[in-house]
Amino acid sequence: MHRWGIIGTGDISARLVPDLEHVAPGAVTGVWGRSPERVREFADSFRIPFATDSREELLARDDIDIVYIATPAVTHAEIALEALAAGKHVLVEKPMATSAADVARIFDAAKAAQRFAMEAMWMRFNPLHVEIIDRIADGLLGEVNSVRASFGTPFQARGRILAPAQGGSFLLDRGIYPVTLAQWFLGSPDRVDAAGTLVDGVDIRGHATLESADARFAQIAWSGVEFLDLSATVSGDRGWVTLDPMFWAGTRARVHAGSAERIFIAPESVEHPRSGNGYQAMLTAVESALRDGLLEHPWHGREATIRVAQTMDDVLTRITDRAATTVPTT
Repeated sequence: MHRWGIIGTGDISARLVPDLEHVAPGAVTGVWGRSPERVREFADSFRIPFATDSREELLARDDIDIVYIATPAVTHAEIALEALAAGKHVLVEKPMATSAADVARIFDAAKAAQRFAMEAMWMRFNPLHVEIIDRIADGLLGEVNSVRASFGTPFQARGRILAPAQGGSFLLDRGIYPVTLAQWFLGSPDRVDAAGTLVDGVDIRGHATLESADARFAQIAWSGVEFLDLSATVSGDRGWVTLDPMFWAGTRARVHAGSAERIFIAPESVEHPRSGNGYQAMLTAVESALRDGLLEHPWHGREATIRVAQTMDDVLTRITDRAATTVPTT
């Protein structure tokens, strides 16, 4: 069991810590937050023995092996590099950074320091997704030709998402799930077409088509101002799989493949009840990777993380370029 420090005291940390305590009881030894009052309250809530508003103090502790970073996305790279320089392993909340270049910097620093680094893409470790990925890889759908996925809800509880200075972006916060899902099955796109709505430089909604040279494609959408269908579908020449809402954290899929009855009338139901808040499988995988001395996890390592970040860079560039060339109506 490794000893953990938590950097950030927001909602995501509050959901992850109970799951971490289930996976590794007593493993959380310290927490950092900007507000002394808030960090002390957080530590008391989860019986964490050490709390501080000094990151340097937290990272200097000998009783912390790995830190989980859940601060505004624009700070992820800076904090991860600080932690790696201090000799800590890092698990960084998605997105790992706000650009592919910064994602690469984190992995480069981890390799130089011989420390583990991973983006906390919990969806990849969800038992439902693991089963579906494995079965599709074994030929369940034949050749996968298309993916459709969207994540839109009109909830803006975290105001920082709408703050350009804090790297605000609904693509980075929500659209990362459709992009990641698409690239599991289709790889990196050869062509990206995207459009969206910008408010003060922040994409509040958008949609994109990610195309491969062989005509395979993904259609994705994201929004913070309206509901979009929260399911996802992976389709091939032998059938399709639908991941029920919420597809990124779901517990049920329907497999339309295998026979005419399965395809058209009675699809197979695949279910995996959620454990805790949904992070336990990912945290177990991180603990296992650390025990094995790995510097990255084979399911969600450097190349996969950078490729998704590159696609999001391309999508945001297309949206920004299109917005810059749009002539306002009067």
